[in-house]
Amino acid sequence: MPIHPLWIAAILVIVLIVFGPGRLPELGSAAGKAMREFRKATSELTNDLTAAAQAKPEPVAAAPVTSESTAKGSTSEADPPKS
Repeated sequence: MPIHPLWIAAILVIVLIVFGPGRLPELGSAAGKAMREFRKATSELTNDLTAAAQAKPEPVAAAPVTSESTAKGSTSEADPPKS
């Protein structure tokens, strides 16, 4: 449903009556700053997400195998000692 031009004119007249002609430039400036900050935040978020999606995860290095660990068998230091 499109917005009728008469509705826009009525809203503008109500805003002019409520805030007065002296405050309208301040309100416009504040609205512009808010929109600018919102665009900046959304573009930064978009850039961060695309950079994270394009980044390759680093491979996890496995623990080096030494001759001592292979001589003892397949037990690792993380296993609890046997009693």
